[in-house]
Amino acid sequence: MTSLQELLAQKEALEQQIAQIKKAERADALQNARSLIGTFDLTVDELFGKQKSIGKAVAVKYRNPETGETWTGRGRAPRWLDGKNREDFAV
Repeated sequence: MTSLQELLAQKEALEQQIAQIKKAERADALQNARSLIGTFDLTVDELFGKQKSIGKAVAVKYRNPETGETWTGRGRAPRWLDGKNREDFAV
């Protein structure tokens, strides 16, 4: 029966072989992919699906003059605006 140490050594040897073969075949795979992309005029969205756009920073609309805290007007209003006229804090 094979011992755990022998199996782990075999696993390590196989992982090294896999890494070497991957490295050797990578250049061919990349060349083939570039060829297909050029032949069919594929776009990034077609290859990887529509990418979510990263949200842009929203401009500050309100500022608390006492603490300097700000709020964009999106989401739940901060407590420092509770019961107060928002226009008094408009930037």
